[in-house]
Amino acid sequence: MKNTETVFVCGSCGSRAPKWLGRCPSCGEFGTFEEETREEKAAEESVNAPLGGALQSLNDVVVGAEDRILSGIGELDRVLGGGLVPGSVVLVGGDPGIGKSTLMLQALAALQKKGLDTLYVSGEESAQQLKMRSMRLGAHDLPILILTETYLKEIRRAVEERRPSAVVVDSVQTMYTEGVASAPGSLTQVREVAARLVHLSKRTGISFFLVGHVTKEGAIAGPRVLEHMVDTVLYFEGDRGHAFRVLRAVKNRFGSTNEIGVFEMKDSGLSEVSNPSQLLLEERPLDVSGSVVVPCMEGTRPILLELQALAAPSSLGVPRRVTIGVDSARVSLLVAVMERKAGIQLAGHDLFINVAGGIKTDEPALDLGIVGAIASSAMDRTIPSDTVLFGEVGLSGEIRGVSQVDIRLREAEKMGFRKCFLPASSLGGGTGSKEMSLVGVRTLSEALKLLLG
Repeated sequence: MKNTETVFVCGSCGSRAPKWLGRCPSCGEFGTFEEETREEKAAEESVNAPLGGALQSLNDVVVGAEDRILSGIGELDRVLGGGLVPGSVVLVGGDPGIGKSTLMLQALAALQKKGLDTLYVSGEESAQQLKMRSMRLGAHDLPILILTETYLKEIRRAVEERRPSAVVVDSVQTMYTEGVASAPGSLTQVREVAARLVHLSKRTGISFFLVGHVTKEGAIAGPRVLEHMVDTVLYFEGDRGHAFRVLRAVKNRFGSTNEIGVFEMKDSGLSEVSNPSQLLLEERPLDVSGSVVVPCMEGTRPILLELQALAAPSSLGVPRRVTIGVDSARVSLLVAVMERKAGIQLAGHDLFINVAGGIKTDEPALDLGIVGAIASSAMDRTIPSDTVLFGEVGLSGEIRGVSQVDIRLREAEKMGFRKCFLPASSLGGGTGSKEMSLVGVRTLSEALKLLLG
């Protein structure tokens, strides 16, 4: 008879308790405790087995650029920080149908073309379904190893026998291991499977991509500690109604968390978008009220975004504030500043704010663009189509400076814009431009007066 133990585990922080609790005493979350039944594990399966690392001095460790593996997909390499690090574990999350499996199969195909062995482990699709997807992506003639299995022990056996350079596990919520009586997808199973895969990756030097489902709140399903165990966490974002997909890093031990990769979904799979600004502005209406263009930064990449605003008289007691792609709390703050410092009354108007193209961003430099779009719609006056604007708006109505001004201006100039409203404190210091006219503003009222008269 195997010894069993029943405890209750918090899905947010991993805290344990002998009985169910409504509120976790460690992290304060409500309703996160779930029952966990554990069996005594075999010694060879324990995640506490030694990695076999040797004691060495830090100054003797040699790290070079060749230690990273370029996947051949530039946007993916950018988000990973310059390529895939051997022995790293990457967690990829996103809404159902957003393109996670497609991206992973394309990544393995690119690695296979470079002569590296790869393995795709699927717990949700059959071999025939994987073949059909590979035919659509043009990767059906590549010797990518596939394994349709959900039992972790069999997966480990296949990995240790073939020793591929990269492995995709799709998805981690479908996998299960012995020693845990919970069903696949439970908090306990997901945590245990992920811990053993991380241990396997560090011991063998094989890179793993773990595909994860997301909850209705948008977070990766499973215990919160799952994101702490892996090296990199990527979220695949996008609206099904738009062709654009954004791969965003929220954790990266080997690179920046500010980088994004932009893809376009086509019939043949995901295509890299090297110039997102051009595609996002292709359908921009000219000389209409409520539309402005703002150069924002996503990591080291400048992107021109079109902000659209619609201010309409409201028949409701409490006017609506609807935002898509920007923080609703930030918009409410800016509306209050506009009413108090610029004298624009919006209490009787419904406000609708949208970032065209389905892109989401929360950069402070968007503040001046949001204010300009709202004022343009409320006053029904257009902002010239060859004008861009950016800057952070303070509670006192001041326009604060932002970083990387030169990069923003160069991107706007490259796209044909000839005038820019920016914080006065950002003028000078290399921000000169032969083609663009720069207008520095210090207060919100000054900016709106120059923009809309």
